Amino acid sequence: MSKKVIALCIAVVMGLAVLAAGCGGGDKKAAPAAPAKKVIKISIGLNEQSHEYAGLKKFKEEVEKNSKGRYEVQLYANAQLGDDVKATEALRAGTLEMTAPSTSPLTGMSKELGVFDLPFIFPNSEVAYKVLDGPVGQKILDSLQSKGLVGLAFWDNGFRHLTNSVREVKTPEDVKGMKVRTMQNPMHLAAWKALGANPTPMPFSEVFTAMQQKTIDGQENPVPTIYQQKFYEVQKYCTLTGHIYTPFVVLMSKKVWDGMSKEDQKIFKDAAVVARDHERKVSADMNKSQVEKLRQAGMTVTELTPAQLKAFQDAVAPVYGEFSGKIGADIVKAVQEEVKKLTKK
Repeated sequence: MSKKVIALCIAVVMGLAVLAAGCGGGDKKAAPAAPAKKVIKISIGLNEQSHEYAGLKKFKEEVEKNSKGRYEVQLYANAQLGDDVKATEALRAGTLEMTAPSTSPLTGMSKELGVFDLPFIFPNSEVAYKVLDGPVGQKILDSLQSKGLVGLAFWDNGFRHLTNSVREVKTPEDVKGMKVRTMQNPMHLAAWKALGANPTPMPFSEVFTAMQQKTIDGQENPVPTIYQQKFYEVQKYCTLTGHIYTPFVVLMSKKVWDGMSKEDQKIFKDAAVVARDHERKVSADMNKSQVEKLRQAGMTVTELTPAQLKAFQDAVAPVYGEFSGKIGADIVKAVQEEVKKLTKK
């Protein structure tokens, strides 16, 4: 090969190298990769048709919008990642980011949450919301931090009502001897025993079959749960006792929370409050419409008169004396005083 040809080849190679550099070639000029989204998984026990899941969808929307996509919120219904207790324990261990359980199964972790299991402590939803959203509710949320949990807000689970397949219930005497499924909660058990029933703790997943096979006579849950689980197929009577109001509590792992910036913590807290108001509205609409749907499905739905309701309240009054000290007399008193102020005419 002649010297001229070799020189020409070298010149071409050098020219191409210069051209590549000028066009931004090389690792140093590469565009930085977009930061990976932070994934937040939320697990609940109810299904995708529940008012709670509607709240979670709103929460996801708010977080992803206000974080400008830096967070991806993934929703898991039907206890896919564990029941209320298992999911909450996963938060404490830092292996799950969020959950929103009913407060009742968590009283073994936090005795303060037991105040909501005292029968008839709230007369209606409006009063319950004001207490939960006020200083007393915030004090209870703050108490969870020592358990490795951060409480963001209380959402609506609803008042629990009795269904059964034996008889229409209007008085405590109508409950006597009735085998009623309850949660494994000492105050729930004590309240039903005080009414003369035979409370029977049982996993929720087994309740429908147990009622169908007459292993139990009835159960107690909020109206949306009664309707969505089609309990009307195996239960004839529903009495709107409203005997216990237990909220959902929106929880985040403290380990996850402590790793967030103050700005991000505010995004999550604000989202929980916005979603709370949405979830409560959905819950109220469901309760109103689904009571009528239960009637249309063939259930006898009984609304108690004030005098009938007082008979139930009087029957379970001893539960307060038995459990107030175990929950914390100061918390019980604080809730009762707030309720009294809010209901004073």
